[in-house]
Amino acid sequence: MSSSKSSLATPSVISDFKEITKMRLSLSVVFSSLAGYLLGVDTIDFKVLVLLALGGYFMVGASNAFNQIIEKDLDALMNRTKNRPIPAGRMSVNVAFVIATIFTLSGIIILYTINKQTAMFGAISIFLYTCVYTPLKTKTPLAVFVGAIPGAIPFMLGWVAATNDFGIEPGTLFALQFFWQFPHFWAIGWFLFDDYEKGGFFMLPTGKQDKGTAVQTIMYTIWTIMVSIIPVFGFTGELKLSIIAAIIVFVLGLGMLHYAVRLFREMTEKAARQLMLISVSYITLVQIVYVIDKFIR
Repeated sequence: MSSSKSSLATPSVISDFKEITKMRLSLSVVFSSLAGYLLGVDTIDFKVLVLLALGGYFMVGASNAFNQIIEKDLDALMNRTKNRPIPAGRMSVNVAFVIATIFTLSGIIILYTINKQTAMFGAISIFLYTCVYTPLKTKTPLAVFVGAIPGAIPFMLGWVAATNDFGIEPGTLFALQFFWQFPHFWAIGWFLFDDYEKGGFFMLPTGKQDKGTAVQTIMYTIWTIMVSIIPVFGFTGELKLSIIAAIIVFVLGLGMLHYAVRLFREMTEKAARQLMLISVSYITLVQIVYVIDKFIR
């Protein structure tokens, strides 16, 4: 009976594959790419849509796999990561490397079939995440700044895939997701502070759960809100936003700001966790509002 339970409790190969590529995170990134594509396209090409989803998933999955290879020893020290496939001994580094390599090559090739610029930005994303952001996490809080660059590329990538052009429009989408990542990741760094400390990661701007970190979280939330409504003023080329949509986006931003201010007032892990959850809802809803507004405007 006990052996049967043990067998059932053993993670499957499929679940380990999902874990090494961080499927849920990868799918959320794909969602951002598709939203960017829908904002940039005149006529939806479902073939490109599928290629963008597949290529985007492969690129993010590759980044995550390489990240877990590099951080395998540190992951073993932290409660939230010690059961990942590599530190738990369920997957070898060689197998993970093969997966990461296949994903990288597949992702670049697929994105290249859309256009060269999309493939280029995809390649830049995986390079920065793997070769710059990951090593810096144990060196300096500036790692979050570096990590925000590849993290902001997907929303922009969709527009580039649709238009084969980089200009003010994808630059604005990039800026929105870039600034959003600071309150999001600092909130995570706050409520997982003790666990990150075990692995030697510097995730908070001051290195502490203090007022300085909370103030910076508020400031970057405000900048996120400001960037999110810029398209309503007509400064961003073909990327436009109606007044009603801008009001909705602004109100969503105020909701996120409320939780950032709450973190400043309460200075608790609970407040940080709430901000993290709200930030995820915020960026998803803003992207949905942008897309809906385009098609009904």
